[in-house]
Amino acid sequence: MVHVPGAADSGPVRLGILRVTPLPQETTASLISRIAACYGMEAKALRSCWKWRNYQPGHDGGGARADAEVLLNAAGRQLLAGLCGVEEDVLARVLPSWEEEDAKLPAEKDGVPAAAWRIGGAVAGPVAFGCRLCTARRTGTAGRVVRYAPLWSRVCVRHGRWLLDADADQPLEHLNVRGVPEVTVAQRRWTGVVRRAVRAGAEPERVFALAHAVVVRWWEQAFHWDRETIWPRLLHQVAGGNAGTDLERWRIVGRDTVVFPEVVAVADALLDPAMAQLAWLDSGAGQPRALPADGAFCRRLGERVGRRWLGPLAATDYGGPLTSWMGSVIRIRRGAGGPPGYDNDPWWVRQEHQSATMAGQLRVLGKEKKAPGSGRMWRAAVPAEQRTLITRTIESAEEQLLQLRGVQTGPTADVAQQLLRNLRHSAALIDNAWRRTAVAAVNAGMPWEEVARWAGMPADTLMNMLAAGQEDGG
Repeated sequence: MVHVPGAADSGPVRLGILRVTPLPQETTASLISRIAACYGMEAKALRSCWKWRNYQPGHDGGGARADAEVLLNAAGRQLLAGLCGVEEDVLARVLPSWEEEDAKLPAEKDGVPAAAWRIGGAVAGPVAFGCRLCTARRTGTAGRVVRYAPLWSRVCVRHGRWLLDADADQPLEHLNVRGVPEVTVAQRRWTGVVRRAVRAGAEPERVFALAHAVVVRWWEQAFHWDRETIWPRLLHQVAGGNAGTDLERWRIVGRDTVVFPEVVAVADALLDPAMAQLAWLDSGAGQPRALPADGAFCRRLGERVGRRWLGPLAATDYGGPLTSWMGSVIRIRRGAGGPPGYDNDPWWVRQEHQSATMAGQLRVLGKEKKAPGSGRMWRAAVPAEQRTLITRTIESAEEQLLQLRGVQTGPTADVAQQLLRNLRHSAALIDNAWRRTAVAAVNAGMPWEEVARWAGMPADTLMNMLAAGQEDGG
């Protein structure tokens, strides 16, 4: 039994009476908090049982991090086992951080129970929230649980929830995916992809990481994909029906949920020997040539992710993780690979190809919103390539207007004709710029009504104008 101060109105609390079973892959910090909750205590009061070697990590703006983890010395582990009434060997099997060491902790077994704070992601991998409904079903209490969980295991099939990263400073623990059956199907499908990876001698987590990098790159480019309709629809669904004016944040929070089906499909495709054969044939096989824009590999890949039109876009995305994979496969088949390294490792994801985390993107978004000036939504919603194209169009219009200052001399008819010609060209450039901007916003998932309000016209009129512009090649 352990005595610690309880609430002011209840006096000392005797711990070790109740049995608090750890959940699979739970963080030690989460288990300590649940033990405290079972005894009606604040987690901070229970943590006073250990001698702490550093301070609890928090977010930049204040507040404790949900993904904070606790490492214990031998005496500290023995104490925790007594507090929750569970044997140490059971805790060692269930808690990934149980036997992790830390230089700040004393090593002697019979010493003072000591603990040190760490960031969960640096201890045993990605940390996510658990499903509260599943927790209530197992423990009888619907408290918060934090556990180690890679992206391919984030769906609670029973309750239709996608469990979010716990390292971000945002209030949501899950997204509702009951109306998005593709996500649940993809998690079930991932089991088969793992088996295929093992048979191929590849590490499943590395295969997933590469596929994720490929699809996230598509996600970043999808603003100017006029034919993309799947992701905007799913994003609004996981946002509760309509992301509305908070589209920036929802694109960050909902990204991994929305793209998950495509990630699994791409991982499955990259493990398929028939797909590798297509890449080999596209390269010219025994007669090397540049990869074509209409290659069979990318065309087939587009079909496998439900986008028959995607092939040429993927094929011409030079320097991305997909073309890097193709290059590695081709070099291996030609026997041109060098010593062991990323050049002849198809599953190597270069640092520049690794996708930003939700936490990192939210921090950047927060800094942008604090920065002076308008147009933050524009900068976040439209990719750099499209912003550059629109900006150049506007600059060309400005240049045309500036040239009007020089058309001041000569016969009146000639001056008027030149003025009208330049004005007409400038107006066409400006019209092209705002059309491109509107299309980019719609492709990003913004509702037609909001884009129309920004453009100052009825939604029906805007839809007709943009449709007419696309038919005319605008």
